Amino acid sequence: MQRFANQPLREHPHLAVFSSSKVGNFVVTIPLLRGLKEKYPGCVLDFFGSEITRDFELHCPYIDFSFPLYSRRPDYLEALTAAVRERVTQAGPYDLAINCDEFSELNLVAVTALRPQYIAGAGLTLDFRRKLDPGSDPVQRMLQDDDWNGLEFLQRYKGILTSNYIAEIFCRLAYVETDFFRLELPSRDPGFPVPEVLVHITTTRRAKMWPLEYWRQVIQWCQGQGLQVGLIGSAPELQQSLYHGGSSEDELLAQTGMVDLRGKTSLMELAGALKRARVCISVDAGPMHIAAAVGCPTIALFGNDADGDGASPVRLWAPRLPHVYLTQTAYKCRVCAENKFKNETCLVEGHPCMAHLKPETVIGYLKEILKQT
Repeated sequence: MQRFANQPLREHPHLAVFSSSKVGNFVVTIPLLRGLKEKYPGCVLDFFGSEITRDFELHCPYIDFSFPLYSRRPDYLEALTAAVRERVTQAGPYDLAINCDEFSELNLVAVTALRPQYIAGAGLTLDFRRKLDPGSDPVQRMLQDDDWNGLEFLQRYKGILTSNYIAEIFCRLAYVETDFFRLELPSRDPGFPVPEVLVHITTTRRAKMWPLEYWRQVIQWCQGQGLQVGLIGSAPELQQSLYHGGSSEDELLAQTGMVDLRGKTSLMELAGALKRARVCISVDAGPMHIAAAVGCPTIALFGNDADGDGASPVRLWAPRLPHVYLTQTAYKCRVCAENKFKNETCLVEGHPCMAHLKPETVIGYLKEILKQT
């Protein structure tokens, strides 16, 4: 097992890509999956993802086999072992495994246990006792860098990277050349009338949330224009427990009369609904990435200023597509960046980065988008 430095692989190589349980993470691996198929025609590509993203995985044209690495099934170890054994029997040993989540202990163990010939991204030594040394290759040395979002990161690797975008970084780790910014997702018609405007207001990290009162103003402006607004997201109980929904969504529903679409769709159907909507407004979360991938005009509520400083690692995660409108706050704050975006809540009184992102800014983008659709 060696570090991958773009060594030649056998004809029709057996590849593995390890992702995470988050929807946004799956969406940004699409350029890597597509690029691997372009680079290695006839390769067999196995994807280790999660039960959450499995709907997309099963219908992705670049994935030949998927296994939910993130799963609650009681026979997990037996099922994983049997799946890997069968895949090796069918397609041969793994030639290359790419780890797209270096912070996950599960990924580190699983990608190493696969015993591929080459590893791209983070892995462990064969005895699982320490992280695999990235070596002298500058592409793999990026793994040791602790600030992929910073401008300095791009300067340090300017001969390798053209952007901080996470999808490009994943591709570079595997020496894949493709359109790093082009996203795509399978979709299915949801089977119900889709409101013109779809909104998503919750996130796993509270520091990225927008004030409830601002949401109310924007939704009521839409309704004043005769536009129906739909609330998307997971089922209400999951929104409350995992995505800090609390009672905020129920309050908005009661105050505005939005259509409640939470938990009413599969991921494929959510992609289909977003494909038909005139606009999506979302905080930095999975539905924003889905909307961007299916071509829906998207207003992304990032609490970052013109320099990119603020609540989210925006340079790392913001889609680079013309139909995605990145909002900017008037308030500069580097507290989240100084904490490597590991702070769950805002650490500054009044949550000023998001408080200074006014509803009028979002309404301005809405006016611009609605003129074009």
